[in-house]
Amino acid sequence: MAQGTGSINSDYKDWDWSADAGERARLLQSPSVETVPKSGESQGNGLGATSALGAVFIVVNAALGAGLLNFPAAFSMAGGVAAGIALQMCMLIFIIGGLVILAYCSQASNERTYQEVVWAVCGKVPGVLCEVAIAVYTFGTCIAFLIIIGDQEDKIIAALVTEPEEAGSSHWYTDRKFTISITAFLLILPLSIPKEIGFQKYASSLSVIGTWYVTAVIIIKYIWPDKELVPVEIPTSPSTWTAVFNAMPTICFGFQCHVSSVPVFNSMKQPEVKTWGAVVTVAMVIALFVYTGTGVCGFLTFGAGVEQDVLLSYPSNDIPVALARAFIILCVLTSYPILHFCGRAVLEGLWLRYTGVTVEEDVVRERRRRLLQTISWFLLTLLLALFIPDIGKVISVIGGLAACFIFVFPGLCLIQAKLSEIQETRAISWWALVSYGVFMVTLGAFIFGQTTANAIFVDLTA
Repeated sequence: MAQGTGSINSDYKDWDWSADAGERARLLQSPSVETVPKSGESQGNGLGATSALGAVFIVVNAALGAGLLNFPAAFSMAGGVAAGIALQMCMLIFIIGGLVILAYCSQASNERTYQEVVWAVCGKVPGVLCEVAIAVYTFGTCIAFLIIIGDQEDKIIAALVTEPEEAGSSHWYTDRKFTISITAFLLILPLSIPKEIGFQKYASSLSVIGTWYVTAVIIIKYIWPDKELVPVEIPTSPSTWTAVFNAMPTICFGFQCHVSSVPVFNSMKQPEVKTWGAVVTVAMVIALFVYTGTGVCGFLTFGAGVEQDVLLSYPSNDIPVALARAFIILCVLTSYPILHFCGRAVLEGLWLRYTGVTVEEDVVRERRRRLLQTISWFLLTLLLALFIPDIGKVISVIGGLAACFIFVFPGLCLIQAKLSEIQETRAISWWALVSYGVFMVTLGAFIFGQTTANAIFVDLTA
């Protein structure tokens, strides 16, 4: 997209915006990204440290995660392999488009994080909605992470316990609520309290290794299935024409890397929109192969009976799968503090904006507020995870929010950016881009509304 001649709306004065309060926005950096300070002169002068190849790796890392465990179930809901792949391919066009739009608007507005781009381009109301959406999304993802820990620990404990399985014979220390709670209090809470989390870069590499290993295990298990595996029914078409939409939350949740994409773009040695387009295209194609491999092989192995978390469909005593479960637990243990860190940063920024207090003036009370925020966040996510054992219910809710990050906010940014251009005549390309933005907003609103309504009235009331 060509750089417009107009200016972007960046009037923060309506809500007593200050540069100090905005400092918290830079906390939402990707764990593997280091960016230079924001300035008009540094933008686009190649001061970043990330090469194009490195940016591909970071974007792939941001996209891949524990969400791949739900792709086999998503293929089942979509109605088979053909429907699942077709749905992914159609959505991938808009996923890549959204990433390019964010880079274009970041360059035009000279902002370096997702929510700051939305603030600068779209104004106060969309900016606040974006920050609230990020907080809710990270909160819901933390719940999903705790549920994943419980799912994997159940299977690992079942493999270690040698006593015959009888109703009501399990020990208190093998109870799901106890194992999740003790793991969370001993490992997750201490990692979530610090103001800075320098271990993020190591967690990123660990997540990549874990997700690739899980995908490899699922593919190998499909090629060489266990002898005791009973043949199952493999659906080839959706049960109803609306059933395919039920797979959208999982796809959005899996491919959502847009929030961390803006810092990645600005960290590149040559932050150019054309280069970035090639970077995200390669990255999304790699993610597509990983998710498709997991989804297709997991679905064809277990058919319509596949669990929402595909690893739960495998026997407890399978050693390669047990190692995959350990990898997933380790990834989630380190990913929870990162997601909490992002959500806490947004809440902190909202608080500073409302109170009008600068970061420097608020140093004394920051630690007390951070402890209160962290403990409240931790206890609420833990409580909800203990009483929502099905990860599919959580993803059906936060998947709709992921659609907002992928479609709605980038679409709004594109519309506003084009409308702000000062041109005597509107070229066909201008109308085409505005129409594309309108379509993205409409599609994202539809996915969000449909999946959220389905989650509330079907899943959560079941």
